[in-house]
Amino acid sequence: MSHSLAGEPPAAGRRAAPLTTAVYSAVEWDLLTGLPGRVVVVATAPAPGRPLRGVAAGLAGLEAVAAGRAFDSDLVRAVVATIYARHDEPAPPARTGQGRRRGRSAPTDPADLLADCRTAARVLRRRADPADSAAYRQWVQTVAARVCRAVPSGPTLSPADQHFLDRLGAALGLR
Repeated sequence: MSHSLAGEPPAAGRRAAPLTTAVYSAVEWDLLTGLPGRVVVVATAPAPGRPLRGVAAGLAGLEAVAAGRAFDSDLVRAVVATIYARHDEPAPPARTGQGRRRGRSAPTDPADLLADCRTAARVLRRRADPADSAAYRQWVQTVAARVCRAVPSGPTLSPADQHFLDRLGAALGLR
């Protein structure tokens, strides 16, 4: 059972938010918790000059996301816990007639992903402990690297994959 900072149980029907998540708005938290999965989607998507990826690449990405549970970062562990909690909840009913959000492209668009990585890096600079910020950004980069290296031809990166990882690292403020 979770408890508030004062030690009493949370209000009925609500779980207390971990201290790590309390400093982020709902939109910011959705960005931080959605980014690792989007990285897997973009890294596994077909693109010019990149090898075709199979199920093994997607699984490598999911394993890299799950590996965040063992990170020495409260932020990364809280993000992974939220990701798993969302997948444990029942899915909302499907709505018909809803396409992509206005002004947004497909979920596999690297430009959108890189823009969101830059936004996440700004959020982390403003709100996160520097060590947690660095751990989160490195973890997201590692997720992409694990997907890009999970190809049948071995762990050698194609020039297109290296370019993608370099751009991702720059967007995350790692380079």
